[in-house]
Amino acid sequence: MSNAETLEIMEMFEETGAVLKGHFLLTSGLHSDTYIQCAKLLQYPHLTEILCDKLAEDFKDDGIEVVIGPAMGGITLAYETGRALGARAIFAEREKGKMKLRRGFEIHPGERVLVIEDVVTTGGSVKEVIELVQEKRGVLVGVGILVDRSNTPVDFGVKTSSLLKIHARTFEPENCPLCRQNIPAVKPGSRNNI
Repeated sequence: MSNAETLEIMEMFEETGAVLKGHFLLTSGLHSDTYIQCAKLLQYPHLTEILCDKLAEDFKDDGIEVVIGPAMGGITLAYETGRALGARAIFAEREKGKMKLRRGFEIHPGERVLVIEDVVTTGGSVKEVIELVQEKRGVLVGVGILVDRSNTPVDFGVKTSSLLKIHARTFEPENCPLCRQNIPAVKPGSRNNI
């Protein structure tokens, strides 16, 4: 992707208010001064279509049959990327702390699967969905990420593509300078709000 395209995508995030600054508790347990709230951008279908078409472009020749994302962040992305690839779109949900297929969703043995996620910091949710795909004996073809905010690239063992790389500072809770400044931490994501 060109620098102009990357700048265009970053502008979409900024103009929709999807880049937040403050003190945040991430799903990974890390703290950060930057939070990417993709839902703020994904509420605009025309922007979602543009982003998912770009994400699908990297996987258009891979014979994808199923696109799956973790709830909540991956639902809209899986659906729209599935549309772009002519594939089924499903999502995984947590049940008793473990990612499961519910609502009658299935991955059939041998189906070619693309895992989609909105934001990756440590890759924990994506790895859980990958395990689910492997349990169902699907063929994991790749991982598509809207925003990669990992400080160290996460290796999923397959072709991985991200539209935007954001360098955001993250801290272990015990070494967080924002905590030392008594700035309250918030968790704007979908799990375990504080």
